[in-house]
Amino acid sequence: MTERNDHPWWERGTVYQIYPRSFQDSDGDGVGDLAGIERRLDHVAALGVDAIWLSPVFPSPMADFGYDVADYCGIEPLFGDLAAFDRLLAAIHARGLKLLLDFVPNHSSDQHPWFVESRSGRDSPKRDWYIWRDPAPGGGPPNNWISDFGGSAWEYDAPSGQYYLHAFLKQQPDLNWRNPELKAAMLDAMRFWFDRGVDGFRIDVLWHIVKAEGFPDNPVNPYWRPGITERDRLIQQHSTDQPEAHAIAAEMRALADSYGDRVLIGEIFLPNDRHARWYGTPDKPQVHLPFNFQLIENAWNAETLRDMIAAYEASLPPHGWPNWVIGSHDAPRIAARIGEAQARVAAMLLLTLRGTPTLFQGDELGIGQVDIPADRVRDPQELRQPGIGIGRDRSRTPMPWDASPFAGFSTVAPWLPLNPDWPTRNVAAQEQDAGSMLTLYRRLLALRRAHPALAVGDFRLLEAADGVLAYERRHGVEVLRVALNLTQEPRPLPFGGAVLLSTLNEPPADQLRGDEGVIFR
Repeated sequence: MTERNDHPWWERGTVYQIYPRSFQDSDGDGVGDLAGIERRLDHVAALGVDAIWLSPVFPSPMADFGYDVADYCGIEPLFGDLAAFDRLLAAIHARGLKLLLDFVPNHSSDQHPWFVESRSGRDSPKRDWYIWRDPAPGGGPPNNWISDFGGSAWEYDAPSGQYYLHAFLKQQPDLNWRNPELKAAMLDAMRFWFDRGVDGFRIDVLWHIVKAEGFPDNPVNPYWRPGITERDRLIQQHSTDQPEAHAIAAEMRALADSYGDRVLIGEIFLPNDRHARWYGTPDKPQVHLPFNFQLIENAWNAETLRDMIAAYEASLPPHGWPNWVIGSHDAPRIAARIGEAQARVAAMLLLTLRGTPTLFQGDELGIGQVDIPADRVRDPQELRQPGIGIGRDRSRTPMPWDASPFAGFSTVAPWLPLNPDWPTRNVAAQEQDAGSMLTLYRRLLALRRAHPALAVGDFRLLEAADGVLAYERRHGVEVLRVALNLTQEPRPLPFGGAVLLSTLNEPPADQLRGDEGVIFR
């Protein structure tokens, strides 16, 4: 394989997701904001990441905490204003970091002026900016589609006698990307932020944005059973991943490329073969990085992960660059899912695989299980489908900065509970501990910066004992090898060499210890 020396920043770098409500409160209302993020930027810079991805900060009624956008070209007053945004962007760039915004193209808020106008009557000039349909023959919703949050994906509007489509909450009506005026308005919104200096977008539920012509029923999922999300009773064959959506992604990419060194990251949950199509082709590229969530979705054992990594790598087109995620605002915390000891191994895996890693705020501290009392639940998905373990609040709890009241996050009780061990599991405490999770993340990220083999090198899986995942990273004459013990029992070392880093801090002797990952030169 011919080595490339022209890797753009988004291939070499690491992305750090900030959930603005939960990073730092600067004005004493218990909710994080832009000024709070600016205040804590030195922590992000000291980690050694390259870009910040902000979950939505646009004006919103907060039915889904910002993923219901009421103005694509403004800032939610809860978080600040455009002046505060500009100060934050300047401060991010001053530290050599990039800023990505979370763009929500599938749906708006029902309080967006576009939808208010669309809903005003069938003859509204913006009626077709959203998806309206007559009732089914005999009455009822136009088809059987289910909202991702449960219940019908159609909401009846009595004054006009039609239904509108909402893939999520009824307060989040789906936009009609088949309408050229709507498409132009949304691309203008992206252009507004590019002109302001943002370095790219994470694009929410990109594979949802076009629906099949005719709106046929989705087929029944024969494997569905009670106790999992209602959405999965059907296979979303006609409501997601339509061919026309790829042309829209290509237009978004052309816009981004016209601004130079920008990046688009698409949220896409699909099998490998369909996932890979979102890279587009060399002459008509789509998103730079279709998000890969397979480290979250698969069982945590060496055999499963080895097969998954091999299949994912094999699925990539020659021009496609891989990426990896172990945590997000939607997924259970990695330390809660596999335990703190293996979460250290997961950190090494994330930051030594080939491809762009994305890490989520608080994972660098090893925040684990946070139980949310019933009276503190805020997530609409959990409130609509309780008891099946899909609540997202547990991942959105505030950052614990120190041992002062409310963990230094706020001067008042925060909007969600803190992790229960916050007096000892916080940034200030871990900065003083050479063996902490925070120290491990900083050391791993420093190694990525120092060794091109880890950042952009070739990748090859290696043979190892049962329960051990091993691979090689190579760039030029530099060869690094990684061995990860995904069990609690000792395993034979698959190879030797100088130890660059062990997740257990001390180099191994004659074997790979339980819950240990090691990088060898």
